[in-house]
Amino acid sequence: MYIEKYWGNYIGGTDDSLTLLDYLISKQKVEISLQEIFEDVGLDELNWDFRNSSGLGYIDSEGGEYEFYYAIDLILDLAALMLECSINGTVSLNKLLNDEDGNNVRITYTDEEKSFMNNALIDFVKEPLTYDLHEMVSDEEMQEMAQECESLRRELCK
Repeated sequence: MYIEKYWGNYIGGTDDSLTLLDYLISKQKVEISLQEIFEDVGLDELNWDFRNSSGLGYIDSEGGEYEFYYAIDLILDLAALMLECSINGTVSLNKLLNDEDGNNVRITYTDEEKSFMNNALIDFVKEPLTYDLHEMVSDEEMQEMAQECESLRRELCK
């Protein structure tokens, strides 16, 4: 999978990443729109400003509640998943969890959503220390994350 180029450290290597994968698996869909993901987890309420996170999470079909801690983690992970889908058509969620291949999903998005994602990633690259994630991550690690984000952004939005 192409996504392995990015997945596993700053992108795809957080508790939020695991929660996102669990959410996507729980949807039991072959295709899911970025808009549906945003609505289900509360990202739509942030109006494309992901510097501060609050109220992000989802409720599964059995009533279990799951929280996301940092919006920017979700945005970076979703950008990586979008890139994988743009290159290979789908992404294997199980493989990302170091399990056997399966639970393939295609994340769909409009040109406008892709443009908004590009702008959100540009904002993070320019001002990583202004994001609430910085409370948990050193300046140096935030800068490294921003560099990795820029590489991902260039590939996704070229």
